[in-house]
Amino acid sequence: MPKDFLTVTEIVRAARKNLEQGPWDYLVGGSDSETTLRRNRLGFDRIAFRPRILVDVTNIDTSTTFLGHKLRIPVLLAPIGSLQTFTPEGGAAASKAAAEFGTVHVLSSATQPDLEVTAAATTAPKIFQLYVAGDDKWIEDIVGRVVKSGYKALALTVDTAQYSRRERPILSRYLSASRRTPADPKWRAGITWDMMDRIKKVAGLPFLLKGVQTPEDAAIAVQHGVEVIWVSNHGGRQLDHVQGSVEVLPEIVQAVAGRARIVMDGGIQRGTDIIKAVALGADAVAIGRLQGYGLAANGVAGAVRVLEILEEEMRIAMGLMGVTSVSQLSPAYVTKAEPVMFPHEMSQFANMTEGQIR
Repeated sequence: MPKDFLTVTEIVRAARKNLEQGPWDYLVGGSDSETTLRRNRLGFDRIAFRPRILVDVTNIDTSTTFLGHKLRIPVLLAPIGSLQTFTPEGGAAASKAAAEFGTVHVLSSATQPDLEVTAAATTAPKIFQLYVAGDDKWIEDIVGRVVKSGYKALALTVDTAQYSRRERPILSRYLSASRRTPADPKWRAGITWDMMDRIKKVAGLPFLLKGVQTPEDAAIAVQHGVEVIWVSNHGGRQLDHVQGSVEVLPEIVQAVAGRARIVMDGGIQRGTDIIKAVALGADAVAIGRLQGYGLAANGVAGAVRVLEILEEEMRIAMGLMGVTSVSQLSPAYVTKAEPVMFPHEMSQFANMTEGQIR
């Protein structure tokens, strides 16, 4: 039963047991040397807390609001392609888990079932993530479907101008569903700021720009009226050898200067990681692999359990830090530190063996 999962480590073990090698490699791996994937984790490992004492922490509030929607914890379910690989309900399962727990699912345009079916799965607010896969007419058609289906915002992913080489699934000769029938790569390669403006105008919804990795681009995005800057390197699955997301977060926060909301993903494995990101200026984080582990372990219930454990980890850490609400978190609660372990996709799960990881 899902409640028997007392730690995320147990959920990861169950997911590994349930998945064949190919799907597992697709879920956990990154591109090329996986340097970016490790830097995502290393960025968090280089941050330590500065706890305060003698604060009444009898009542702790882990909730926040995002685009007018209350989140039980500042965590979104990130868009993941081919979710049907991990659970038969695919994207609908993620939406149900988000609704049950009390957060928002960002549906990938590269997963099943289609956006209308997933929209109908729950009445909870959802965001749609778009990969451009056609001309202006194609964009108008799919964005029109998004609006008609009631999605509350649109996220445009812009870090996939080229298809990356992800060596783990290549070595196991595994192709995800989205890569078996890929769209013509020219569409993603041709995205510009002007095209982004057209998509934003067609949607008429709150707009998230996903894949921002520099303060320069964050500043331009704000000038174009983007409401949410999504700091992301695609979980280390696109360009290798860039900085970890949490490493670039502070300078992006400075460049945005409160003119847009900020979401961050990449390397998040614990509730303490969520606290670190929020302390450095993120309004919320998004989880991809953790979500996949939960869905692969036990569908909707498994994903809900991941979120419950993250909430418990957050509450305990906040109490020990002398913090009673997410709104109190600031850079004053963190400092630079030396990492104490080698960073990798499972480095925060100390009680997993090598055999359970690979």
